[in-house]
Amino acid sequence: MGAERLQKILALAGHGSRRACETLIATGRVHVNGQPAALGDRADAARDRITLDHSAIDLPEKFTYILLHKPRGVESSLNPHAGRTGVRELVDTPGRLYPVGRLDADSEGLMLLTNDGALTNRLTHPRYGHEKEYQVLLHGYPDKSQLAAWRHGVVLEEGEKTARAKVSLIKKGASGSWLRITMGEGRKHQIRRVALALGLRVKRIVRVRLSSLRLGKLQPGEWRELTSAEIARLSSRRPATRRRRRW
Repeated sequence: MGAERLQKILALAGHGSRRACETLIATGRVHVNGQPAALGDRADAARDRITLDHSAIDLPEKFTYILLHKPRGVESSLNPHAGRTGVRELVDTPGRLYPVGRLDADSEGLMLLTNDGALTNRLTHPRYGHEKEYQVLLHGYPDKSQLAAWRHGVVLEEGEKTARAKVSLIKKGASGSWLRITMGEGRKHQIRRVALALGLRVKRIVRVRLSSLRLGKLQPGEWRELTSAEIARLSSRRPATRRRRRW
């Protein structure tokens, strides 16, 4: 592999984005051959002993990519709360796997798990513009003004405005209204908080797409490995370019 920047090695090993790994280095949690590391340091993962919190860092020999239909009630954390199930417990494969992003415990649907830190960074960093698509069941029936507000962005309780989203009504039924919501950002509990700000109540959230990956016919708790074509499509995505505003 040769000498690489430490934050790149840590990211490849699945310890977060490169920026998050820079924080690990800056706070003194990373050592190389027993010496505290500093930002800008380089190392060879094949020759040097790199540790995080005094535990050795090992790059995976083989990358694994798992698409899981996370059931409702299962936490996307690797360290779920007492009495709760985590996503890793549902996937019967050896080795370390990390969830890409998060999906609320009360939500369900597509969840990607992998030990490929570089791909995780590409899928979670805003500069790549990977969309997430959800089907959302609401209590009651939203009007046109509420849907329009959701599309253009809503100011949340802390004063920040959400980015524009694609929002369309799929169908109405006795149990409420199904919406299709597609967005590029992912604030904590964003869909539920936006709905609440608009006077709406969420009954169910199902993530059906992450970038080019689709949930398909997987049932809750079922999983499969990604195909080589799916991995290639995710890895080839270029950073999104911002459109110039016309005044």
